[in-house]
Amino acid sequence: MKVYFIGAGPGAADLITVRGVKVLERVPMVMYAGSLVSEDILDYCKSNAEIVNTASLNLEEQMACYERAQQNGWDVARVHSGDPAIYGATAEQMRRLEAMQIPYEVVPGVSSFTAAASCLSTELTKPNVSQSIILTRTAGRASSVPDGETLDTLASHNATLCIFLSGPHLPKIVQTLREHYEEDTPIALIYKATWPEQRIHRSTLAKVVDEVRVQEWSLTTMMLVGDVLRSDLPEESKLYSAHYTHRFRKKVAND
Repeated sequence: MKVYFIGAGPGAADLITVRGVKVLERVPMVMYAGSLVSEDILDYCKSNAEIVNTASLNLEEQMACYERAQQNGWDVARVHSGDPAIYGATAEQMRRLEAMQIPYEVVPGVSSFTAAASCLSTELTKPNVSQSIILTRTAGRASSVPDGETLDTLASHNATLCIFLSGPHLPKIVQTLREHYEEDTPIALIYKATWPEQRIHRSTLAKVVDEVRVQEWSLTTMMLVGDVLRSDLPEESKLYSAHYTHRFRKKVAND
């Protein structure tokens, strides 16, 4: 018996990995976070698999499912949104599985921050603009943010910011960011990236709060902030320059 923590990806069913699909196709029990994972993912499951929507289950109730699977000798697919390594709430499950002597494996998935970037057709790192990406979130009832990781502290780096679960706190977030970024710094809100109901709003820190209704961007909204979102940046990477040499290619001589 083994538990597989599978990243379902950001929303679209075809953004799950091939490895994840192969696990879903064979396991007798599938546990998925129905409030965050598209039900289209379940189309990959075997027809007689037991499907458990964990949205209404507390941790102890979920562990009871693992215990029952253990008694039956069943492998279990535990499906999380995005990638399990980012805000996945998997560590507490893993500790309990270890105590029960149940082996587990993690199958990575496409994160919502990379999906959001793909929706904008942009890179999150660009030469001489930003070579760092900060993934963060605002404090919530389920978990706080450590003192050294406040948005004010992170924004001081002027790196590319990807702020998860940011919609309800938009005015406060923007107020903090304007203390560190220029007023015309681009910002993008992406609601449910890759889902059929996906919405995108592009703006600047100076204008965005006046342009949107905050309540329409609650829950699963990703916020991307930084100069990398500009389309008129002149600097290019030297990686593919004809005048750049690396181990696989020699530069073209100047005439």
